[in-house]
Amino acid sequence: MAADKNASKSKPEKGDKPKGGKSLLTIGLVAVIAAGAAGGGAWYFTSHGAKEENAGEPKAKKPGQVPAPAQYFALEPPFVVNLVGEAGGARYLQVEVQLMTRDPEALTAIQLHAPAIRARLLMLFAQQDATSLMSREGKERLQSAALGEVKALLVAETGKPAAESLLFTSFVMQ
Repeated sequence: MAADKNASKSKPEKGDKPKGGKSLLTIGLVAVIAAGAAGGGAWYFTSHGAKEENAGEPKAKKPGQVPAPAQYFALEPPFVVNLVGEAGGARYLQVEVQLMTRDPEALTAIQLHAPAIRARLLMLFAQQDATSLMSREGKERLQSAALGEVKALLVAETGKPAAESLLFTSFVMQ
């Protein structure tokens, strides 16, 4: 009799419904339909959003939108120039410069035109007066003028300013 009890449990009778068969199929179909709707919606919004951006003027950056990652290019070796000025003796400036951009194409243009950028910056640095560079404001004015020189050169060569900012990573006067 023990064998008959085990045998009756493993065989479903005609009145019993299989457990989970139809409900699992229903859940699977709902998941497939939801994934298709999400994919279709994403495609619609990305394709129509790109057309709207290209059709109008460039839109301002939305609040909270993360900018592209910054890319830096070091102008090596450091610049070393004689400073104009004082009767007390020769003064020297050693400055390390890095240019920052967020555009990979602009970084390529900066690398290509690095010798011309160095030449312009060397001339600019050599024209500086030591006393004007003692203050933070003097250094910031020089930094701004240097960025202007770089942008002017890159606009002349590529049609775009390319460099977003210019950083002094070392600034030594002697």
